Amino acid sequence: MFSTIALGMIGGLGLFLFGMKTMASGLQKAAGDRLRRILEILTANPVMATITGALVTILVQSSSTTNVMVVSFANSGLMSLSQALTTMLGANIGTTFTAQLISFNIYVITYPVIGIGSAIHLFSTKRLYKSLGQGVLGFGLLFLGLQIMSDAMYPLRDYPPFIDLLATFGAIPPLGVLAGAVFTAMIQSSSATAGVVIAMTLQGVIDTPSAIAIVLGANIGTSITAALASIGTNLTARRAVLAIVCVKISGVLVALLLFYPFVHFISFTGSTVTRQVANAHTIFNVLNVVLFFPFINPLLRLITRILPGEVQAVESGTKNLNKRLLQSPTASIGVARQELLRMAQIAREMLHDSISIFHTNDRGMIEATLQKEDLIDSLEKEITSFLAEIGQNSLGQDQAKSITALMHVSSDLERVGDHAENIILLGESKIEDELVFSDHAMEELKHFYGLVDEMLKNAISAFDNEDQSLARSVIEKSREVSTLERNLRKNHISRINEKVCIPKSGVIFLDLISNLNRVADHSTNLAEVVTGDF
Repeated sequence: MFSTIALGMIGGLGLFLFGMKTMASGLQKAAGDRLRRILEILTANPVMATITGALVTILVQSSSTTNVMVVSFANSGLMSLSQALTTMLGANIGTTFTAQLISFNIYVITYPVIGIGSAIHLFSTKRLYKSLGQGVLGFGLLFLGLQIMSDAMYPLRDYPPFIDLLATFGAIPPLGVLAGAVFTAMIQSSSATAGVVIAMTLQGVIDTPSAIAIVLGANIGTSITAALASIGTNLTARRAVLAIVCVKISGVLVALLLFYPFVHFISFTGSTVTRQVANAHTIFNVLNVVLFFPFINPLLRLITRILPGEVQAVESGTKNLNKRLLQSPTASIGVARQELLRMAQIAREMLHDSISIFHTNDRGMIEATLQKEDLIDSLEKEITSFLAEIGQNSLGQDQAKSITALMHVSSDLERVGDHAENIILLGESKIEDELVFSDHAMEELKHFYGLVDEMLKNAISAFDNEDQSLARSVIEKSREVSTLERNLRKNHISRINEKVCIPKSGVIFLDLISNLNRVADHSTNLAEVVTGDF
C-alpha cells in the first residue's frame, strides 16, 4: 500500500507542477495586458482583492487552486505582492464555504477541461486561441495532478492505525494542529481534512476540541500547495507564499493560546459537533483575515527583509501613445519618439540582465527578463501600428521620412530584444549543463559587452538628442567592435584547441559574442537613422 501511495504522490506532484507551469505560460501569452487590467480592477485595494479571492475559491471549491493561480499570476508579473497576499487571504475565507456546503466536486471537470484545452491548443491557428488552449490544458493538468495525489492518499482515510493516530494527536491541541497540518499537506485539501474530521465526529471518534485542533492545523497544511507552486518562481511569488504561510501560522498560534476560550465560544454556534467544526473553520479564517488587515503593510516589509532582493517589475503597454493626437502628425511623431525611447531603455535593460544571468547563473532573473521581451514585442507592434495610422494623414516629405525612420528604429530595437533572449537561452544552457568558462573568456566577454553596451547607450542618446556627432562616433565604433569579435573568435578557438575550454562551452561563447555583435549592428542602424543614412 505504501509503495502505491509513494508512486502516486510522485507522479501527481510532477503532473501538478507541470500543469501549473503550463497554465501560467498560456495565461501570460494569451491574456497579457487584458488580464492584467482585469486583475488590477478586481484587486485594486485589499478589500476588493480579498473578496475576489473568496469568490474565486467558492466557485472552484479549492483554496489550493486559487493560491496556485495567484502564485502563477505573481510569477508572471500580473499581480503585485500586496495583491497576491490579500487575494490569498480571501481564499482562506472562501475555502470555509466548502466545509459548510461540502457538495460540489470540482474534479468532475478535470478530463473535459484537459480535452477542451488540448483541442483548442492543437487545432487553433490563431496565436491567441492556442495560448488560451495551453492555459486551459494546464489548468486541467493541475487538477489531475491534485486528484492523483489525493487518490493516492485515499487509503489512509480508512486505515485504522492512521485514523487512531489522528484521534490520539487530536486529544492534545498542539499535536492535533500538527496532525491536521501533516494530513492536509499529504492530501492537498483542507476541505478534505474537514470532511474527514466531520466524519470522525459523526462516528464519535473525536470530540469538539480535538476536531477544532485538527482543523486549525489544516489551515497550515493547505499552504503546502502554494509552496509547491512557488518552486522555481520569481521573488514576488515566493514572497507572497511566505507571507500567507506567516499569516496562517501566526493565526493558529494565537488560536492555540486562546484555545479553550475559542472552543467555548464555538460551542454556542451550533447544536452538533459537526456544525461546530464547520463554524470553527469559518470563524477562525474570517477573524484571522480581519485581524491581519491593519498589519498587511508591516508584514510585507518584514517579508521583504526576510527575502531581500529587487523585484524585476515590467510595466505593460504603451505609456505615451495617444490616438487623439493622430490628427496632428507633428505631435503624433513626437509621442512615438518618446515611446521608442522607452522601448530602447527596456531593450538595453534586458540586454544587461541577460548578460548578468550568464555571469551569475541566477535562474530567478530569467522569468522577469523574458517578460521584457514580450513587452518589447508588444511595443513594436503598437508603435508600428500607430506610425502607420499617422501615415494615413497628408504628410510633408520630412514627416513621411521621419515615420519611415521611426519604423526602422522600432524594428531594430525589437531585434535587440530578440538577441538578448538568445543570450538568456545560452545562459540557461550554461546553467543546466554546468558548463565552466575560463577566467580569460569571462573577462573577454565582460569587455566585449561593455563596448556593445556603450554603443547602444550612445545610439539611444544620439537618437534622443538628435546628436549627429555622437551618432557618427557610434558608427565608427562598429568597426572596432567587429574587429574585436573576430579576434575573440580566434582566441577562443585557440583555447579550445589547447583544451583550456571545452568544445561545448566554446560553442556557447561563440554564439554569445555573435549575438552581441548583432546588437552592435542594430545600434549602428539606430545611429544611421540619426545621420539620415538609413
